[in-house]
Amino acid sequence: MVQIAWLGKKSPFCGNVSYGLSTTEALRQRGHQTHFIHFDTPLSPERGTASLLGNDPDVSLPYLVKSQVYTIPSLGAQRELRDSLERIKPDLVHASLTLSPLDFRLPELCQQLGVPLVATFHPAFDADAGLRNLSAGTQQLSYQLYAPFLARYDRVIVFSKLQADILIKLGVPAKTLSVIPNGVDTARWSPAGPSANALLQKNVRQRLGGERIFLYMGRLVTEKNVEALLRAWRLVSPEGCRLVVVGDGPLTSNLQNQFSDPQILWWGYEPDLDTRIALLQCAEVFLLPSLVEGLSLALLEAMATGTACVATDAGADGEVLAGGAGIVMSTQGVTTQLRTLLPVLRDQPVLTAELGRRARERALERYTIGTNIDAIEKLYRDLLDDFRVAA
Repeated sequence: MVQIAWLGKKSPFCGNVSYGLSTTEALRQRGHQTHFIHFDTPLSPERGTASLLGNDPDVSLPYLVKSQVYTIPSLGAQRELRDSLERIKPDLVHASLTLSPLDFRLPELCQQLGVPLVATFHPAFDADAGLRNLSAGTQQLSYQLYAPFLARYDRVIVFSKLQADILIKLGVPAKTLSVIPNGVDTARWSPAGPSANALLQKNVRQRLGGERIFLYMGRLVTEKNVEALLRAWRLVSPEGCRLVVVGDGPLTSNLQNQFSDPQILWWGYEPDLDTRIALLQCAEVFLLPSLVEGLSLALLEAMATGTACVATDAGADGEVLAGGAGIVMSTQGVTTQLRTLLPVLRDQPVLTAELGRRARERALERYTIGTNIDAIEKLYRDLLDDFRVAA
């Protein structure tokens, strides 16, 4: 078994947080010892030092700013990280990159400590824009900024071949990159069945109302392009259907004021996992109008619950739904495309049921957490073998 120092995020909630928590939990279930090093308000001197006490495997690092997108650590964070790694003495470090200055210092630090270093690189991308013009857009700039440093990591996990191709074009060695798609627990994220929490399902359904449910779940930020979905919904106003928006973000107030409509339910951020599962189980259609993505965990979760999925081809999402597992839109003209699609989805419940069945089937075939962890374990074994040979 491998002892892993996992550097990542536990808050605020985002795809990176979901990835880190689900992956470390699955690794622990397979017997690996995982120390979760994350940015959090440091404990006071009266309460002791940052975690590594007793049986608590987690370590807190101080920070100045922490958001869903980036983290600015405190001046002492690098020293605390080094001290923590020296105490833990891990077999390897796995950094679920948090868009923090520490990301750039990790290769040198781990080299000094003689510890192999793995990264998971999350930033979203528009594959077409990335391959066409690598200087265009914030996401492409982050790829340009990170590429020289990723080249110094021992292994870098990305979610799709498209993402790997962009990094190779920017100078990251192909041998460094491993394509390992996100995975979800398809036993837990599953269609509602006899084992479902009946009371929870009833409470969620009562709040949703009796209409057929079309659902968006994610952050309310510019790159998610939720405004395009809301414009299309207002234009179509599909009878007997309700749009449910689950999540929050900097655009929440503006969107709520602009699109006040009894057909739209602003659910807000939902911290409870079982409730999020119940919401997707109650939904007939999941909508993801993003301009840029990596590989959306929310999309995979919707697929696993058997919900019909409509998403743009941003990042790897189009690849996930290709071949009939869902409906794939272009990132350009989302409102126009949805204005055509929403009436079809409203009028064809047999179609949405079939799309949901195919989505679940695709998730079981390619995107389970078990398959994901198998690939990560193999990467760990191969990397550690290489280090032993080099030593």
